[in-house]
Amino acid sequence: MSREQIKRFFDEYVYPIATISGSIIGVGFFALPYITAKVGILIMLLYFLVLGGIVIFIHIIFGELSLKTPDFKRFPGFVGHYLGKWPKIVAFLAIIFGGLGTLLAYLIVGGEFLTSILGPIFGHSNLLYTLIYFAAASFVVYFGIKAVSKFEFWALVALLISLLFLFIKSFPWIRFDNIFMPGFTPQISDLFLPYGAIIFALWGTGLIPEAEEMLGKNKNRLKKIVVISTIIPAVIYLFFIFLILGVTGASTTQSALVGIKNFFGNGFVSLILLIGVVTTFSAFIAGALNLKKVFIYDLGIKPWQAWVMTCFTPLMFFLLGFKSFIGLISLTGGILMGINGILILFMYKKIGGKNVIIYPLSIIFILGVIYEIIYFIK
Repeated sequence: MSREQIKRFFDEYVYPIATISGSIIGVGFFALPYITAKVGILIMLLYFLVLGGIVIFIHIIFGELSLKTPDFKRFPGFVGHYLGKWPKIVAFLAIIFGGLGTLLAYLIVGGEFLTSILGPIFGHSNLLYTLIYFAAASFVVYFGIKAVSKFEFWALVALLISLLFLFIKSFPWIRFDNIFMPGFTPQISDLFLPYGAIIFALWGTGLIPEAEEMLGKNKNRLKKIVVISTIIPAVIYLFFIFLILGVTGASTTQSALVGIKNFFGNGFVSLILLIGVVTTFSAFIAGALNLKKVFIYDLGIKPWQAWVMTCFTPLMFFLLGFKSFIGLISLTGGILMGINGILILFMYKKIGGKNVIIYPLSIIFILGVIYEIIYFIK
């Protein structure tokens, strides 16, 4: 391949895939090994098969909507275009609150990982390292998709290399009994625990319009790119689950890396914590970019004001003491992304989608919303 062909391949395939995959891979997957330990690997695989298929389908039809909708709109603009004023308001609320909650979760966990790496060396508090993390991420967000698309690619490469090293280092410690847990019976109250976390971890509609814009005249490739971009995170998650669970078993902690550090030396702990910094940083800037574009394209806010609202609002909530990222993940995945899924399905109906597909999937999302509300209240 010539240099020009290689550049075209990266511009038309690699960077769009990395942009979507990078926006999907975030803080959510660190909770998956813990949830698997609570419900068992077979139930978790079943959830991945069913919910993964549903999310891929949602991504595909949202890609179709992107192709049929005027450019430079984001999710609320799509909803207003197809469903009208009031659904558009619902979409705005879901996107804004969901986006800000997700960014806050990234900020909380990314700051903790950075503190764990640099704190023992340089000292200082979690607040300082969280502010450093925030400053670097908001700087990248300010410069937009060209910077982000390339960063997403290299962040994804760094993640895969880090997981490979983690696998090599962990291999002697892996026990299949830890993964399959013979004789283990999950509690009934835990059986629905994977729903919100998996939806959150696999959801990636936000940057599909960005990827469509990046394709230029080759928009017919969007469906293939969307499918590949969703499968890559799913495979990485399953690999991560088997890896962490194989080492820590029933002792798996809620944020995975905290538990596995007990098995290795400080140097390797820094490497695996770096995985957390890279993935949350990558997802933060991708999610912030999408929310920023919502403010610009759909609300008509000036770019610098949209940047301030997008980046500084999560920081404000962090400074006010909102630091429970697990609750944020459950609410965002099960409720806010569930609402977005329902809206996407009814937009799909407007372009010829079949009721036999739309209504059963809508019922699944509605039941998921009800469950997460009940779980949160309890």
